[in-house]
Amino acid sequence: MEKQIHFIGIGGGGMSALAQVCCDRGWCVSGSDRLFAQGGETPVLSTLRREGVELFPQDGSGVTAEKTVVYSTAIEVDNPDLVEARRVGARVLHRSEALAELARGYELIAVTGTCGKSSVTALLGYLLTMCGREPAVINGAEITGWNQGGTRIGSARDSSRADGLMVVEADESDKSLMVLSPTHVIVTNASSDHFPKIEAEELFRTFKAKASGYVVDLSDGSGTAQWISSEGWGSTFVWRESMWRLSMPGVHNIANAEAALSMAVALGCDPEVLRVALTRFRGIRRRLERVGMCQGAMVVDDYAHNIEKLQAAWSTLTAVFPRGVFGVWRPHGYAPLRKMLDGLAAMFNATVRPCDRLLVLPVYDAGGSADRSVNSEALLARLTCPAEGVASLPEAETRLRALAEPGACLAVLGARDPGLSVLAAALANSQ
Repeated sequence: MEKQIHFIGIGGGGMSALAQVCCDRGWCVSGSDRLFAQGGETPVLSTLRREGVELFPQDGSGVTAEKTVVYSTAIEVDNPDLVEARRVGARVLHRSEALAELARGYELIAVTGTCGKSSVTALLGYLLTMCGREPAVINGAEITGWNQGGTRIGSARDSSRADGLMVVEADESDKSLMVLSPTHVIVTNASSDHFPKIEAEELFRTFKAKASGYVVDLSDGSGTAQWISSEGWGSTFVWRESMWRLSMPGVHNIANAEAALSMAVALGCDPEVLRVALTRFRGIRRRLERVGMCQGAMVVDDYAHNIEKLQAAWSTLTAVFPRGVFGVWRPHGYAPLRKMLDGLAAMFNATVRPCDRLLVLPVYDAGGSADRSVNSEALLARLTCPAEGVASLPEAETRLRALAEPGACLAVLGARDPGLSVLAAALANSQ
């Protein structure tokens, strides 16, 4: 790949990680982002700027014929940067193709599945480093403590000093993971999200067949880790006839830990070193991330956006906070909401307790020609649990402050909208 590279949508989780890796390699990196074009600058964009990345509005001005231009499936065909790249004859790569090129020459561990990919990628990368390895890591979410005080993107570990091993999150949402050539594969689970479950199962079956080394597949329910107890913000479980302690709550996180531990052991890591390391893992950003306190209530920020992730997050929080979980959720797109509508309603009605409260924001609208006929009101009409609509993030903040009480949890849930984390931080910064 050429050493001048431009990322369309550089502020996104996947793109910013690739940009950080290219910066680590000393390449000339530029990028555009809609928020920057609108006059905004997120902490991710500010960090990239400090790393030497040149930021442009998304109007084609950052594209030249000498640059490789990287886009994702979320970028529309008429995006000005993409149009300009094709006009000037620049090399154009899908994000997955760029990832495959960056991974060339490494012993590649690809982590995929419908849920838990980011968590397992982060945990495995962390465990390997604690066992003396030097893996490169490219993830879709920031690993706590890896941003070096905000001086770099925490979803990528410096590949310039890697020992030949690379751990990556392999996104299944658009099936582009198939361009990767993995040595080892982890499949966390398979369920309906971007396409039907049977289609997801076939995709993962085909992908893991590409592996020449170890395969850890928990999508068939073959996991053996057994939850024992939860104590505060931690969990104890039994795996391979031994007791383990994880400093995160939730049965789903125990499954994530089993996947990462299984691969780490297969790669030769000492189980006793892993046992200690597991207790010290601090998690990743926006995955049951404890942001702070608001009027005695814990503020938690989470990326949950599909049925399984929302159910796992809310159920985990109800086990930790019997006084009540007061959460706000924004659907991340019209098409996903339409597809999941009845399943979401059934899940929320079964999961949200009488002492809880669910606030539903309008669908995150990224523009374009989306079919907006099914919206948040359609979901609210199907809910029988304690739920209400809120029109905006400021209204959600006001409502959550009114609900906050000692011993409860204020949960901010959803994908895509950067304002959700801003809301969580605002709540946490007001004791």
